[in-house]
Amino acid sequence: MKLDGCVVMMTGNTPNFHCRNTVGIFGILLLLFLYILWTTTASVKIYEETTVSDAENVYLCKVNLRDSRKFNEKPLPTIYFITPTYPRREQIAEIVRLGQTLMHIPNLHWILADDVDGCNPYLDVILNDFGIPYTHIASPMPDIYRTKSTIPRGVANRRAALAWIRNNNIRSGILYFGDDDNTFSLKLFTEIRTTKRVSMFPVGLIGKYAVSAPVVKNGRVIGFFDSWPAKREWPVDMAGFAISLEYLAQHPNATMPYKAGYEEDEFLKSIKLKIDQIEPKANNCTEIYVWHTQTAKVKAPTIKIEDDVIKSDSTSLGLLLKHLDTMGISHPSSVSGVEADIIKNGKLKSVLTLV
Repeated sequence: MKLDGCVVMMTGNTPNFHCRNTVGIFGILLLLFLYILWTTTASVKIYEETTVSDAENVYLCKVNLRDSRKFNEKPLPTIYFITPTYPRREQIAEIVRLGQTLMHIPNLHWILADDVDGCNPYLDVILNDFGIPYTHIASPMPDIYRTKSTIPRGVANRRAALAWIRNNNIRSGILYFGDDDNTFSLKLFTEIRTTKRVSMFPVGLIGKYAVSAPVVKNGRVIGFFDSWPAKREWPVDMAGFAISLEYLAQHPNATMPYKAGYEEDEFLKSIKLKIDQIEPKANNCTEIYVWHTQTAKVKAPTIKIEDDVIKSDSTSLGLLLKHLDTMGISHPSSVSGVEADIIKNGKLKSVLTLV
């Protein structure tokens, strides 16, 4: 092959260049660059399931590594507590309640992944109050999955959190998935911190049995007690297991698919888990340290109230309603919604009397 006075001869897969002028040299340098780029990218293995695809928009909102709490504890493995969340009327209340629990846990990093297209700064205000090291991610579910008959909630959030752990090359500590509406005993964190590979334990308030639990015999897991088998190899709840990050790092292809109802099963399959590797916790799976509590979901109301009341700083009401709007608890409107009144001496009065 000839290029601007240069002859390119191939020796196996290696190009050899013989040039007679400067223009040819520059051309060959460009060709060499493209060749190197091609050979380099050709040898890189892309794990489509473990990396964030173009369809998954992820925004790293804030990382706070400072722990302002005081513990007189010896060094402990760090628990990376992954919480998927999404905007709704109860969101802030759920996060405050969960944060009040996590405040008591030393060596914990909270990864909060919000299903929203953009960072919610109010979440950082709430998270900073706890003094817990945290990472705040905005990771909206791809639109294609929002139209499914059964929506795979929380998957995009957990995948984004896993990607953050991998991108930061975190290979020690414990990984745990804790939803924002679950209830956790402080004993749970002591139990899972010693996880070597994968530990499992019962979760209360699940299904028709009101519990999902491994069955243990002679200190080993031999099966599972769960009212929804669904041909799952691992019929467990998301809150019913913890994983050593050292063990997870041995499985770079580990992922959680967008398959509603089978997220736990497919994820545990992807880490090549064997039943004899499971470490039963919670007194050989006879006690419950985590409950799948669920807050009743109610649509945030719209309150019909004059703009002058919202803008006025003569009383507390305007600022309160602005905070409620920011938290997604209720939304003020001057044109529609539930009519707003003030009660004084047992009688209804117009809110305009406040202005």
